[in-house]
Amino acid sequence: MKAVPKQISGSRAYQYACEAVKGKVAAPYYVRSQCAEYKNVAEGYDSRFCISPKRLKKVSALLALMQLPKGLAAGKTLHDAAVGYQWLFWTAVLCTVWRDEPEKRRYENAILEIARKNFKTYTIAVLFLLLLLTEPAFSKLYSVAPDGSLSREVRNGIAEIIQSSPALRAQGVFRIRRDDILCMLNQNDYIPLNYSGSRLDGRLPSAFLVDEAGALPNPYAIEAMRSGQLGILNKLGCVISTKYPTIDNPFEAEVAYAKQVLDGVIDDPKTFALLYEPDDKDNWTENDEIILHANPAAIEIPEIFEDVLAKRAAAIAKPNARQNFLTKHLNIIYQGTETETYIPIEAIRRCRREQIDWQGREVYVGVDLAMTNDNCAVAIAAAEDENILAEVYCFVPEGRIAEKNRLEGLDYWQFIRGGKCFACGDRTVDYAFIEDFVFELEERFGVTVMGIAYDRFNALSSAQKWERGRDGSAGYTTVIVRQHSDTLHPPTKLLAEKAADGAFGYADNPLLEINFQNARCVYDTNLNRYVSKKRSGGKIDMVAALINAVYLLQQNVYFADEIDWGVQIG
Repeated sequence: MKAVPKQISGSRAYQYACEAVKGKVAAPYYVRSQCAEYKNVAEGYDSRFCISPKRLKKVSALLALMQLPKGLAAGKTLHDAAVGYQWLFWTAVLCTVWRDEPEKRRYENAILEIARKNFKTYTIAVLFLLLLLTEPAFSKLYSVAPDGSLSREVRNGIAEIIQSSPALRAQGVFRIRRDDILCMLNQNDYIPLNYSGSRLDGRLPSAFLVDEAGALPNPYAIEAMRSGQLGILNKLGCVISTKYPTIDNPFEAEVAYAKQVLDGVIDDPKTFALLYEPDDKDNWTENDEIILHANPAAIEIPEIFEDVLAKRAAAIAKPNARQNFLTKHLNIIYQGTETETYIPIEAIRRCRREQIDWQGREVYVGVDLAMTNDNCAVAIAAAEDENILAEVYCFVPEGRIAEKNRLEGLDYWQFIRGGKCFACGDRTVDYAFIEDFVFELEERFGVTVMGIAYDRFNALSSAQKWERGRDGSAGYTTVIVRQHSDTLHPPTKLLAEKAADGAFGYADNPLLEINFQNARCVYDTNLNRYVSKKRSGGKIDMVAALINAVYLLQQNVYFADEIDWGVQIG
């Protein structure tokens, strides 16, 4: 090990990173990965980057001037009261520099995923205070949040620290105004902004914050701020949030990107991420380490740990409290109560594969044609030992994509570019396009279609064409799947069990994951369940088509000894 400068080795950031890497403090996988990288830089093993002792000394000195205004550590300086993850965040972002250009900071993107009550607001407030005091003169700093009150939280945090710190409260250092906070030493200005869908362009931020990014309807705020930084030398953008009960929000995209960076899939040395989401997302009722993975402050402050324990006990006892507890205090995506959600999204995502080799397989097709002006879907399913493999495609009317993007908060053009969605027709879906797509499945995938399952509603005409065949070729066997709980319960249950056991596989398909996220179940008086479009939280056509395909697969493969499938009447 190289000799580490005392200024660095004695810092709380370096100590926290070492403890996390060695497992002496509870930290999830991606936090350990980021800590290992920081430790490598701090110890001088990185040829491109280093920790600047000069910057670290300045940050430490300024933190010693800042006092906490309230809470358990009220009156203490940030230097003494800050916990390990805060030190790491500040030091990594502000003090990691290029070796051959020491005035240039390494990181331009900082992503913080952390549960509530871990001083998230004060962590960013302190970062912005440090930037106000140290950035070049006339720098502009902005924060954006889903609404005005959230955006002002950081502003209030900065103001409270200034007013509680005698050295910062001295006349002439800061001017706290209604709409901004101005540092009079260098004319640096911090301005909180309300979220807008179109009025965030034209800014020139040296640094920006997008707070509670998981609640934003789209990534516009993040991209508008980033696009305004093109001419800034030491630009910095911070994106922070807790989890929200959706997987299709802008923050999840930032987290997914950061994970690829930490995994080495993407080479981006300018992104720093602390992702405090638990490695184990299933045993939350009894595994205390899950709490520590999402709440790093709880490691050092027993009162926080005890408070989260109490909230966990309440969430176990009260199902209607679970969504808020799991998403906000454990950073686990959870939608609704267990009696409503079809398959938890984390279980689905664990089944995702890089690719599936379909060549030579016998497949069963499920179709959900719905109405001509709405989404339609086609799914194929096959058995592989005890596993179910699937591929699902969506079809949307091209003339309604802009409207659907606005109403559903999605980007269908992105899914179309990804190859899992097709635009066909104008204001209504072109059924002929879908019919041809089904006819071409065998050639496209190199498979043998064993049968086609469909809902009688809106699909009778297409089913007749598939039965007759095309261009003189033999047709397919088609089966009506009766849309009733006694018929849908077995395939619905089978698919859920396979997903829970990790015995379900699908190639990367974000739109299918969103459909699963939306899907909700209804139980009949016999406790048979089925996925209800009326009760679901959005489009589920891809899930409906897949269940139809699994119905046929189950009848022909899993129930082979008692097979008797054909057109169901009634």
